[in-house]
Amino acid sequence: MMEQKLVVSLSPHAKAPFRIQTVMLIVILALFPALIASIYFFGIRALLVELVAVGTAVFTEWFIQRILLKRPSRIHDLSAVVAGLLLAFNLPSSIPLWQVAAGAIFAVGIAKMAFGGLGTNPFNPALAGRAFMLVSFPVEMTTWPQPVVTRTLMRPDALTTATPLGVIKEGLKSGIPLDQLADKLPTWWDLFLGNVGGSLGETSALALLVGGLFLILTRVISWRIPVFYLGTLAAFTGVFHLIDPSRYADPLFHILSGGVMLGAFFMATDLVTSPMTAPGQILYAIGGGLLAGLIRLFGSYPEGCSYSILIMNAFVPLIDRAFPPVRFGARPVQTQVKEARHG
Repeated sequence: MMEQKLVVSLSPHAKAPFRIQTVMLIVILALFPALIASIYFFGIRALLVELVAVGTAVFTEWFIQRILLKRPSRIHDLSAVVAGLLLAFNLPSSIPLWQVAAGAIFAVGIAKMAFGGLGTNPFNPALAGRAFMLVSFPVEMTTWPQPVVTRTLMRPDALTTATPLGVIKEGLKSGIPLDQLADKLPTWWDLFLGNVGGSLGETSALALLVGGLFLILTRVISWRIPVFYLGTLAAFTGVFHLIDPSRYADPLFHILSGGVMLGAFFMATDLVTSPMTAPGQILYAIGGGLLAGLIRLFGSYPEGCSYSILIMNAFVPLIDRAFPPVRFGARPVQTQVKEARHG
């Protein structure tokens, strides 16, 4: 009989409500409304970008685990699929496919596998891949095709436009107040549906809201991070809008524009790169919302969501140390303090 090497961890042996594969499958299902919206608004080219990103991400993980490390592949846990899909959602439809592949290789190979794989990466892989691509391919990453229902594969960049946030940023640099930019900005309804220029998966607030609520209802993510992230961004931008409405857009515009809905529901909530406890999650989300607002209002780049999440990812170990989870079987610190006072 062959010997089996068993590794027994310390008790208690608590069972998690979902397996990793199940969690990733739920996330993929939650991303489907945004996936459908991206194909509807940006055509078949959007699907091609998404397929290349997912395929490259899965192949990169398999190659590193199976060929380089000589270990069993874990691509069946679907985490590489999620990383590739989220990366694609952060890209414009017109970007060259070889650049999509390069971004996916960086996201999985460097931002994830170089740190030990799933569960040990400090930064969200998809956002790390996007940051890498912005530095490496700045022109292609900031060329936004106009949303059209049908687009030919041969000329995906036939019509280009600026994102709503980009219109405001460039207008203010030229000294043009917001009220004179109204004819260049989409309506709230277009922002909500997704009929605007931008990255594939970020334009439709409706699709992202449906998917985000699905994640909350299935308890895959905590409601605290998206609610406090979006709430903080709305409060921060709202204060400045009240101070000078000719320069600063209203909070609803900021919530519906850019990547905050995608970031708040699908990337800031990444189980690996977000805090473990409720107080930590609230602090993390508030910090992310403030950073996003600061970059949008006062930075040179019109969008600050991805950078805000990456910066807060770096603070997660410190936040978890400040707000550690209660050990199984241990009494909360507050209870011990009360007993000591009245003991």
